[in-house]
Amino acid sequence: MHHVPTMQHDDTPAAATGRLRITEIFYSLQGEAATVGLPTVFIRLTGCPLRCGYCDTSYAFQGGEWMEQADILKRVTEFESVYVTVTGGEPLAQKPCVQLLVGLCDAGYSVSLETSGALDIAPVDPRVCKVMDLKTPGSGEVERNRMKNIALLAPHDQVKFVICDREDYQWARAIVREYQLDSVCGVLFSPVHEQQDATQLADWILHDRLPVRLQIQLHKVLWGNEPGR
Repeated sequence: MHHVPTMQHDDTPAAATGRLRITEIFYSLQGEAATVGLPTVFIRLTGCPLRCGYCDTSYAFQGGEWMEQADILKRVTEFESVYVTVTGGEPLAQKPCVQLLVGLCDAGYSVSLETSGALDIAPVDPRVCKVMDLKTPGSGEVERNRMKNIALLAPHDQVKFVICDREDYQWARAIVREYQLDSVCGVLFSPVHEQQDATQLADWILHDRLPVRLQIQLHKVLWGNEPGR
């Protein structure tokens, strides 16, 4: 049985300082990556410097509300979850995100970060599972990839490729082979919902004996594009 971290009002980690603009904090099943299917608290930060063509969270580009990190941590405890995912937008676009991740780890949570890979991941606490989304040509943002981030990945991290079409698949396949990504960390191939056929992508992976994991976004199967799910 997992221990659910608890935090009293007077023992907030010292690292948890600096306000963040938050779009939403919600409780759902993890729809992607290694902990798929597990109840998870999601902290969605506002803002993103990228504009991927398939983005499904454009509502997080602006708006939101400013929250102190102590209040964010207090809110997370209310869900009594072991797992916490910090996402966006692009969470690392807000510099205090790094301190929030430290505070969550110090509080005993199993923490993951969903990041585009366009920003430097070096400052991220090594206890955090980084799920780095390398942008394919079909995203329209392939030039924004910070490939030097690959050298900073640990075995518990993951690299995700969102596949729009056959060209994207071939590009991602070449990157996996060039950087031997499967020996660095987990590698995820995800078809764009209602654009790239998942069965076709599965056949391509099997045909090429590619050492990657096919993932289908569980939350979209269950709830579609409903925000906060």
